Amino acid sequence: MSATKDEHRKGSSEWREFFWNPRTHELMGRTASSWGLILVFYLVFYLFLAGMFVLTMYIMLLTLDDYKPTWQDRLVTPGMMIRPKGDQLEISFSVSETESWDGFVHNLNTFLSPYNDSYQVQTNDNCPPDQYFIQEDSGEVRNNPKRSCQFNRTMLEDCSGVSDRYYGYSSGQPCVLIKLNRVIGMLPGKDGQSPFVSCGAKGEDSSKIGPLAYFPPNGTFNLMYYPYYGKKAQVNYTQPLVAVKFLNVSLNTDVSVECKINSNTLADGSERDKFAGRVSFKLRVNAD
Repeated sequence: MSATKDEHRKGSSEWREFFWNPRTHELMGRTASSWGLILVFYLVFYLFLAGMFVLTMYIMLLTLDDYKPTWQDRLVTPGMMIRPKGDQLEISFSVSETESWDGFVHNLNTFLSPYNDSYQVQTNDNCPPDQYFIQEDSGEVRNNPKRSCQFNRTMLEDCSGVSDRYYGYSSGQPCVLIKLNRVIGMLPGKDGQSPFVSCGAKGEDSSKIGPLAYFPPNGTFNLMYYPYYGKKAQVNYTQPLVAVKFLNVSLNTDVSVECKINSNTLADGSERDKFAGRVSFKLRVNAD
């Protein structure tokens, strides 16, 4: 028992001596000068790393353009989106139940507010159609901010919310708005031919979709709205829209709809993304 106590006291004494040795004035095995040298080394080392990081970021920022991305790793064909989106790209409502489609109407009103004719006249130009609105820079002199072409809400006619403030939802003939995702510098057509949208039912639903009406006529994204120069360079850019009105869709059943872009310069969906240039959604109109 006495030997065990002696060993314990010896071990405790060695530990205390390692932490602070009063004879050599060493802290954890090192003198004050040794600890000072180590601290100076790591201070210089980490300051050097921080300096390298700052220098690298500075050089990288010099290569970036505030108005145009240096590199664009995007698909050749942009994606598409609809409004109103609904839950998981599903538009379902009952004609007789106002609360079932009131949210869709509110969504469309909010989305289309920047397209009001009065606002467009004040902020954007009345451009000649069927040709690109090219606004090149003059060497190092930037032509910014770049102008944008008007897309007036009334161009959507029956789906503008002007003549029918319920966008057809109160009568079972709903309107769905379609837009192409923005891609800087994209030229979606040639030879004066604008890209256009076409919609149809998927699979066995072809007999359920009924006739469709497109606004603007033929469902075109006119060339005058391209190219897009970016949010910072083209502050007032108004994205063109196409409205699709379902005139006689089958009631009380799900209809799978697919809309796609047709263009003589944009490729169809690739293997990387089969939904590039198209959007699919489900539509259901209940009669009661």
